[in-house]
Amino acid sequence: MFLKWLTRHMHSSQKQQETLMSVLNTFKKSTDFSMYEHQNNEVPYKIMFFSTLVDPDRLHKDVLPYINKYITDGLEILKDKIPIEEISITSDVKEIKNKVLQGYILVQLLADKNKCMLIEASVNFERDVGMPEVEFTVTGPQESFIESLDTNINLIRKRLPLPNLQIKELEVGKITKTKVAVLFIEGIADQENVKTMMQRLEDIEFDQILDSSMLNQMVSDSTLSIFPQYVNTERPDRVSGALTEGKVVVMSDNSPEAFFGPTTLVEFFSSLEDYYLPWHIASFVRILRFFAVTFSILAAPVYIAVITFHYELIPKDLLATIIASRSNIPFPPIVEALFLEFTIELLREAGARLPTKVGQTIGIVGGIVIGQASVEAGLTSNILLIIVALSALASFTTPVYQMGNTIRIIRFPIMIFAAFLGGIGIVICLLFTAAHLIRLTSLGRPYLEPVYPLRLRDWKDAFFRLPFTFFSSRPVMMRPKDTKRFNASRVKKTKDIDE
Repeated sequence: MFLKWLTRHMHSSQKQQETLMSVLNTFKKSTDFSMYEHQNNEVPYKIMFFSTLVDPDRLHKDVLPYINKYITDGLEILKDKIPIEEISITSDVKEIKNKVLQGYILVQLLADKNKCMLIEASVNFERDVGMPEVEFTVTGPQESFIESLDTNINLIRKRLPLPNLQIKELEVGKITKTKVAVLFIEGIADQENVKTMMQRLEDIEFDQILDSSMLNQMVSDSTLSIFPQYVNTERPDRVSGALTEGKVVVMSDNSPEAFFGPTTLVEFFSSLEDYYLPWHIASFVRILRFFAVTFSILAAPVYIAVITFHYELIPKDLLATIIASRSNIPFPPIVEALFLEFTIELLREAGARLPTKVGQTIGIVGGIVIGQASVEAGLTSNILLIIVALSALASFTTPVYQMGNTIRIIRFPIMIFAAFLGGIGIVICLLFTAAHLIRLTSLGRPYLEPVYPLRLRDWKDAFFRLPFTFFSSRPVMMRPKDTKRFNASRVKKTKDIDE
């Protein structure tokens, strides 16, 4: 019986050694994999690492001198002598493979090839923390995330020095093995939201995760919906504000953005600058955004419907001007509207792909030249050109880029329905959109809250923003454990000394 167990154990050990050898043989096929064998008189050993992942200064200053001096004392003694914190001794082939690919140095004794020492010596190339590129604000902090997860978490902890700020890390992606972090404040965030987010991330079956935007799409409640169900942001202050409300934040390595949820539709039209400005100005600007988005979606479809079917609604004073502008146009309104819309989309896409200075020039000059030329050539009317240009301008008022893309797309089906059914077509499209939004959820929470279901307590920061003295409680939608931000009864009501 003992001989049978010993034979099985030796066979298992030999199989594991062969597996490690196969991994090392695979590494050797790459030209940046370095392997040095030192034939020490007492203890011969090997050092292996990827030269493109290892910091050469740490290798020559903190690793090699101590290995040469203490290798004869064994790996355990050597581990205590090397002045690096992350050192481990293991025989797990999977761990060895993963660590070496992350920039660890592998030290293997020729006398005992089962055990290997892994020394952390990775080199990291990071850009400095810069200003926001997408969510730029005139007032407030001017820091944005970078592609380093540790740096991004540092920016969050600097703003929220709380022991209850919990971070759960996991790896996602079969090939990339991207490190993903889930952040929440214990005692405020609803644990059901945290569990749901963790489960969705763990259930992802995909080979590569290159950016947090890919995770955003994979963990959405409805992956077929054109409406974003989580807010993407590059600003640490916005993430900090979301955490204090009870939201769950997801960040991934190699991504300069984070996303959080659950969220609502009205939150996509809220900017951080709304909280840095006086509440009167912030409320006015926020209402202006809602008006601009409504105008951007409906202006061109309404024009098409009125000109095609409901021309009796046009005032007499304006009718002559419209007739004069369309007298030489050979196309129906839908054709000239689609022509102008596609032209603006082409200019916008070209400006985004070209270098910054060239892109701005192309956008301005191209818009002026093509617009003026199309009117003079009789392809479009000048009134429709003004409407389409204002609609494009209004669409840029959306603070969140993902929602801006949605607004760009949904205008086209509404215009097509308006061309065939007139005002009824517009109403049908709006009803379908409203029905979809009513059914839509974010982490299982209603997407149209506080409109549907109606929650008047959350209207204080929806379509307008009230003073901060009204923010004594956190949003009802988050279902936070701690609902109170501060004690409203203790708000100072006495006069100041100088009053």
